[in-house]
Amino acid sequence: MSWNRRRVLMAGGLAALSAIGRPARSAGVREPREARRIAFNNLHTPESLEVVYRHGEEYLPEALARLKTLLRDYRTGEEHPIDPALFDYLHDAARARGVDPVFSVISAYRSSRTNAMLHERSSGVASKSLHMEGRAIDVRLAGIDCASLADTALGLQRGGVGYYRQSNFVHLDTGRFRTWRG
Repeated sequence: MSWNRRRVLMAGGLAALSAIGRPARSAGVREPREARRIAFNNLHTPESLEVVYRHGEEYLPEALARLKTLLRDYRTGEEHPIDPALFDYLHDAARARGVDPVFSVISAYRSSRTNAMLHERSSGVASKSLHMEGRAIDVRLAGIDCASLADTALGLQRGGVGYYRQSNFVHLDTGRFRTWRG
């Protein structure tokens, strides 16, 4: 997959098309309290979770706590709060592709010990990874190939987008907008 100008424009077009048909937001008019639901299947544990994590602009603390547990460092059992904006990023990427936000998780939160071990084994693991801050996740989206998910996320221009073709996953994070291939 090449990250050329044409591909960036196509991804942006997909994101723009997903907004067609939505009513424009008027000043002083509040949108209905949309319930945002997301589902995860952790590929390293037998756990899965489907949960409403947000109503309108309000994140639901109980749901975020359940997500924190599911997305823990499976190697150490350590938990860390996950940036709620990451769930919005995933939710919006799935909706832009026209599918439900159902994700298989390869990696989410990583303890500093786990990250250091992975960094020693692979040049593809950043020593100061956003995984250690609960701001990054490596996923697959049900029903969508990873190249298409990466293109869609690229069009959203919200944070980091890493496409790992050989390993068949996409890294998304809530850091600054940037892109790479692994």
